[in-house]
Amino acid sequence: MPARRPLAAALLLTLMLAPNGPAPAQEGLRLPDIGSSAGELLTPARQEEYGGMMLRELRNYGYLLDDPLVDDWLQSMGNRLGAHSDRPEQHYTLFMMRDRQVNAFATLGGYIGVNAGLVLTAEREDEVAAVLAHEISHVTQQHVLRGVERAQRDQVPILLGMLAAIVAAQAAGGTSSGEASQAAIVSAMGLIQQNQINYTRSNESEADRIGIRTLARSGYDVDAMADFFARLSFATRGNSGGYSVPEYLRTHPVNTTRISEAKQRADQIRGRTVTATTTVGDEEGNSLSRVERVTATGPTFTQAPPLPAGRSNPLLPAGLELASLGATASGATGYFPWAQERLRALSATTVDTAVREYEALRRASPNGLTPAQRYGLAVVRLAGEPAVAATELRRLLDEDPQNLWVELALAEAESQAGRHDAANARLDQLLRRHPGNRPVALTYARVLVAQGGEAAGRRAQEVLRPLLAQAGDDPVFQQTFARACELAGDSARAGEAYAEAAFLNGRPEQALIQLENLKKRGDLDYVARARVDARIASITPTVLELRRQGVRDPDMQRR
Repeated sequence: MPARRPLAAALLLTLMLAPNGPAPAQEGLRLPDIGSSAGELLTPARQEEYGGMMLRELRNYGYLLDDPLVDDWLQSMGNRLGAHSDRPEQHYTLFMMRDRQVNAFATLGGYIGVNAGLVLTAEREDEVAAVLAHEISHVTQQHVLRGVERAQRDQVPILLGMLAAIVAAQAAGGTSSGEASQAAIVSAMGLIQQNQINYTRSNESEADRIGIRTLARSGYDVDAMADFFARLSFATRGNSGGYSVPEYLRTHPVNTTRISEAKQRADQIRGRTVTATTTVGDEEGNSLSRVERVTATGPTFTQAPPLPAGRSNPLLPAGLELASLGATASGATGYFPWAQERLRALSATTVDTAVREYEALRRASPNGLTPAQRYGLAVVRLAGEPAVAATELRRLLDEDPQNLWVELALAEAESQAGRHDAANARLDQLLRRHPGNRPVALTYARVLVAQGGEAAGRRAQEVLRPLLAQAGDDPVFQQTFARACELAGDSARAGEAYAEAAFLNGRPEQALIQLENLKKRGDLDYVARARVDARIASITPTVLELRRQGVRDPDMQRR
């Protein structure tokens, strides 16, 4: 963590670690927690506020991997699991971390983070969904909130000591102050982390039990949780020397008992099919046999009659079909291999590192790279060799004409290779086929603003406007919309969007200054001025609170 904002780092540490802190160990039977004060500790609005603050700070430090395709894939899983959870009314915000450690965590307000390393380690989407279901269950069962309750007692002394050390180090000045500040943070992190890993068995068991139930209700494979935990556990057996235990196993201890319990729960949910033969008589007194199939969870459903030839969806009018999203397994979206390889490409430290990784994958497989891996390598080559990437992506699109991920990457490659007309025509067609689709709209707009010019800016504005009402917490949208407005000559609207992007990227003080400067302009109409005033009023308390805590934006201090 950079030492340039040590106090902000301390606050971020509080938000990241305190929510996942353990509850006191409980012996014997666990009685219903009728009198718990956890629900009164923080209001839902306050939990949402803290979760959003943590997300913005993570983005400010560069920990997040903001990619429209990956984000939508991850959020779609979260929405599906959340809708089938014990608290479907709770909004769950899922985000991807670029770290390749195997980890995931839940925090206040239904915010759930997933490391890229977890997706790269999984073998199928159901396994990622199993981890998400487990984290969602921590939220629904208020384990997160109870962790905050305990953190107020156990962790505040640690954090106060850390803050005192940081202040002393900063007062000393010199080149060593940053190192001393970071040492204080690391020391406190070690103490808090030691408390964090002491999860109670009851909380983890409950999250597993509720999570598998949520997994089943969402249509995913109930065996996925045990499969993923078993593979992680096996990977750490007998390891010594430089091999590090996956971070997920540090915060979510896995043993053979827990894995076997997960398998037993999966068996109970899946049930066993029993064939029962019943002898009955007809109207003429003849004996007839009736065969029924019954499972442990209830009777099986009768198979629906086959659809007419050429029909794949009985709810659509005859002659109207939706584009296929690709083959799926169990409850999966069908895009897991593509999401996995896109993450491999985008989370690599350098282009050369990513290319070497794919070369190693090619050597390890007798059949060479899979189509998804070829896609990932093409994504890596986009920046430096767009023409080479475009050639490979065209081959992939010929093999799978309905693959949206491949076609979007091909449009980007064509534009970067100078074939602007072909790229724009492709994206126009995609936008007609997928109206309101966030990855399509953002990819098209980003291609346009990269091409430059007033006409491109205006077209980008048109593409993005349908998403404007839902983009209040979308920094990728705000940054792209700001640049589009700037190119189109709409400097006032560009200023609003740039300020919003600064706020969402963890720079509320910069956002406030930009809005205050924008308010001084004489060409703002009544509606725009009202929007700016409202945003200033909402951001000001956040900035004042950070200043009260001694946290200042270093860029603002240098001015």
